[in-house]
Amino acid sequence: MDLSTNIANFSFKNPLMNASGALCTSYDELNALLSGSNSSLVTKSATPLYREGNPTPRYAETPLGTINSMGLANQGFDFYLNFIENNYHQKPLFLSIAGLCLEDNLAMAKKAHESKAEFLLELNLSCPNIMGKPQTGYDFQRTREVLEQVFEIYTDKPLGVKLPPYFDMVHFEQMAEILKQFPLSFVTCINSIGNGLYIDAQTESVVIKPKDGFGGLGGEYVKPTALANVRKFYELLPKSIKIIGCGGILSGKDVFEHLLCGASMVQVGSQLMKEKNQIFSRLEKELEEIMYKKNYSKIEDFKGNLKSL
Repeated sequence: MDLSTNIANFSFKNPLMNASGALCTSYDELNALLSGSNSSLVTKSATPLYREGNPTPRYAETPLGTINSMGLANQGFDFYLNFIENNYHQKPLFLSIAGLCLEDNLAMAKKAHESKAEFLLELNLSCPNIMGKPQTGYDFQRTREVLEQVFEIYTDKPLGVKLPPYFDMVHFEQMAEILKQFPLSFVTCINSIGNGLYIDAQTESVVIKPKDGFGGLGGEYVKPTALANVRKFYELLPKSIKIIGCGGILSGKDVFEHLLCGASMVQVGSQLMKEKNQIFSRLEKELEEIMYKKNYSKIEDFKGNLKSL
């Protein structure tokens, strides 16, 4: 069974990796992902300097997923770039950046571009949990301006963007028209659905502290939205821009559905937090079983082949 896939000039033994934010902040977490059966990993979205993030509790598990408002807690860009530079020979790696302003992103992109390591850069345009900061991905003109300036610096290495979820057909089309103007290698969709609210009825309270309990939703809640975004961007973007699906992946069936919608790889977030790194070997086995039953020998046999009625 061939589970291999590719993005830009990188080949992956299977389509499985973590989502940025899920068990990828510390050295120990990254090292565990490095030695796991996942074919790749992405670092925690970095800001130029260490960031404590939002007050705790800022993450909670729920019956159908998770809610969080981490506030971009991370070790700082240099920490993650150093990890990449020391380990990129072991497996293909993604470095994620999420500056609090354009100048942050340009400074980090410049450092990343100057590095001699080989990796893929993920520009996070979609963090919904920075208090007082809007999501760049919902400001189409600003997204264009950011990409114009980043690509003036980041000229000959693979770069992709992580997008928020979109819900309107016109918004899909407007964002796709912008993305098509740039030499992107991939698009990751979706980030968590921002500003959900989960209530503990027994205590009559919210379950996380920041923003009076509002936070990003992940897990089963978001899978239909994630699949819709994967499918629509797969249809609208040139095939040179690969899609990385993220949202609601609990089983090999969920992986299969993301690939069927057009994803080349998938990122696991909420369920990775719940199940830890052993989830990747289970997902790989379950995906192989589905492919075997359907007489598919490789991902390309069915990727993007979702049928319409």
